Amino acid sequence: MERRSFIKSCTLLCAGGGLLSAVLQSCGAVYYASSSIEMNKLKINKKEFIDAKNVERKFIVIRNDKLQFPVCVYKFNTDYVALSMECTHQSCELQPNKISLVCPCHGGEFSNKGVAINPPVDKDLKQYKVSTDYENIYIEL
Repeated sequence: MERRSFIKSCTLLCAGGGLLSAVLQSCGAVYYASSSIEMNKLKINKKEFIDAKNVERKFIVIRNDKLQFPVCVYKFNTDYVALSMECTHQSCELQPNKISLVCPCHGGEFSNKGVAINPPVDKDLKQYKVSTDYENIYIEL
């Protein structure tokens, strides 16, 4: 094999592997929960935190046409934290995981409680007020 063909093959393999990795990480990792808006509050059933195998999810994401950015809701025992998924650095949409939210634009990172933990971010995420009843979670918009 010629050097040029070898380099081209390696480049395509690396690019394809990176793309495949990104696609696989996104599959099933983020659960988009159902919600409704009532009197300026997002309403989410607590059952959204239980998957089909009866395993508790650590977080869920809410998308709604009335919101510019999604809201990520983390569960801590019986408490919930609702965070805007807008990066405070340059307004990119964050990518959540079990323990943090990461900015794909510049690698900034926030804890699952919204605290800025990795530069270039230096301002915490917007946190929404949360209330609950026996069945639902309410997030004030």
